[in-house]
Amino acid sequence: MSEISAQMVKALREKTDAPLMDCKRALEEAGGDMPKAELILREKGMAQAAKRADRSTNAGVVAVASSDDHKTIGAIVLESETDFVARNEDFIALANKIAEAVRDNESDEPLKIQVNGSTVGDMISEAVGKIRENIQLTKAVRMTSNSPIASYVHHDRTKGAVIVVEGEGSHEVIRKVAIQTVASPPQVIRKEQLSQEKIDSEVEIETQRAIKEGKDEKIARNIATGRVNKEYVKKVVLLEQPFYMDANKSVGQYLKEEAKDANVKDFLYLSVGGGE
Repeated sequence: MSEISAQMVKALREKTDAPLMDCKRALEEAGGDMPKAELILREKGMAQAAKRADRSTNAGVVAVASSDDHKTIGAIVLESETDFVARNEDFIALANKIAEAVRDNESDEPLKIQVNGSTVGDMISEAVGKIRENIQLTKAVRMTSNSPIASYVHHDRTKGAVIVVEGEGSHEVIRKVAIQTVASPPQVIRKEQLSQEKIDSEVEIETQRAIKEGKDEKIARNIATGRVNKEYVKKVVLLEQPFYMDANKSVGQYLKEEAKDANVKDFLYLSVGGGE
């Protein structure tokens, strides 16, 4: 076995960013063979990932990568165990790189997407080996459109949104709808998309509330219907929500004024801890 010098350990550390002692052990195991030591560290990183896979991930970042023409995006949520790691520049760079890979590759298995000879799954495993925390890709979505797609990621990177439209509309105008989606996450785009079952359920809840307030059943049901239309619908329907920049108009009214030919086709809301 060749002697393992401090320079060799330092060189491996610079190439892999693994802890110094891990680099030294890998070089000793590899008999001083640098490429073999790199492979050993990669394999150990995967082992670290397996050991930590059952740890909960309560922190992380949202990352969105858009094509130059804004017609294709990759949007992901990459989670970690702690905020300390989530704020790490390397972790954020990894999230951005994965978002770009998702944007550039149509795949139902994002962890298998190839990036410079490694898979996304390998990249995450290597990061686990370096960072020593569980890291999970909890959401990965690729969206395409004939019209520009707008996105917004909140300044703390814990939530974001993507808005897809049909027709023409200023990208900045549509981006403001993405900001709206982050500020008040909707369930549907239009009122017609709410199921009658859900409406009936909300009316029944509000009817019982009004009865408890002392109203008779007939009046209580009328009050309930009004409350559902004024409160519930305006909360969960994107185009019915009060616009965050001017609460006197709805999001739908804002779009008619600023982008009358733009029709919201789809939206995506992403958040750390939001699950699948």
